[in-house]
Amino acid sequence: MIEFLDDLKPETEWNETVWSRASEEQLATHTESGRLCVATLLPFKDGQPDWAGFERSVQWMIDCGHAYGIDLAFVLNADTGYIFNLSLDLYEEVLRRFRATFPDTPVIGGVTAVDGHGKPFHADTYRRQLDRLQQFDHTEAMIMTSQPLNALEDEARRDAYFQIAEHITIPALVHALEPAFVPWATPFRPWLLKELAGHEKFVGGKISTLDEPHFLYWAAMCRGEGLDFAPHSGDDYGIASAIKMGLPLLIGAGVSACPLICSAKKLWLEDSYDPRVYKLFEAIQSLEDAVFRLDAKGSAAAYKHSTAVILKLLGLIDSSDIHPDCEDRRLGDEEARMREALIRPLRIAERLGIVNFTLACG
Repeated sequence: MIEFLDDLKPETEWNETVWSRASEEQLATHTESGRLCVATLLPFKDGQPDWAGFERSVQWMIDCGHAYGIDLAFVLNADTGYIFNLSLDLYEEVLRRFRATFPDTPVIGGVTAVDGHGKPFHADTYRRQLDRLQQFDHTEAMIMTSQPLNALEDEARRDAYFQIAEHITIPALVHALEPAFVPWATPFRPWLLKELAGHEKFVGGKISTLDEPHFLYWAAMCRGEGLDFAPHSGDDYGIASAIKMGLPLLIGAGVSACPLICSAKKLWLEDSYDPRVYKLFEAIQSLEDAVFRLDAKGSAAAYKHSTAVILKLLGLIDSSDIHPDCEDRRLGDEEARMREALIRPLRIAERLGIVNFTLACG
């Protein structure tokens, strides 16, 4: 088993390293708490962005963070914000409107390749959104993967990230995906993670994972080797893990379950520990398992529709419409499905006195 970073090679797999043998229990802490980065929903009504609902939902989440002393950052223009359906002008308008209303609130902006699909990788395809994002204060960039970038072998892939970084003037996160999200995605192997973690522009990274515990691998390597790089969990099916390990969450589930997650993060800490947090973990996960349920094709992409339905039920937005050009839509009576999914979380929230989590009516 490989134990040292210098022994890693581009082709090294995680199961060849000691970091793949780490357990969550070994990394658990009751004294550290990572930030909650909410992959913010851009709501729609009658085919247009619902800016009033957008601001209400963000303020609701800010209030949740304040109620429990949790640091929040808002992830704009990522998958939950329909990044793949946004024009450059709308991409910038989301940022401009957010910053006008919330001038000092931390923002992480998604950045991906524009007009790069089906073409060889070129760093310029990332610079169009990056230029728009870097106009604003208090921002970080999340460099989202793309098919041309992901298709490269590991050494060329590292070099490609470094080429993108030449144009970055703000702190940045890298983003890796498992094939469970998109079929062409391949998560970082340990050598690539080590190389990216050593770059001064990349302060951390998000790993979106459903089938393999890559977040645990990242946590074990970064903590064990003292890397100045913060792993952010993108696992909406394993929310409790990041809380227990005191590491950041960067998830769409942060929208539909914001007050529950903020409460759980507080109740897990030593100074405010409450063993009922384990039941809260279960309630959060029961809700998000429904929100992020897989369709017949094995895709959870329609979670955006489910999230909009929940925000409507909570009285935060007026419509559960999704982006008119997005095909990620739930079939059937999604409102009835989400009402049922909310039964247990609402019961637990009432018993624990969790604020800001009640149905608007009925």
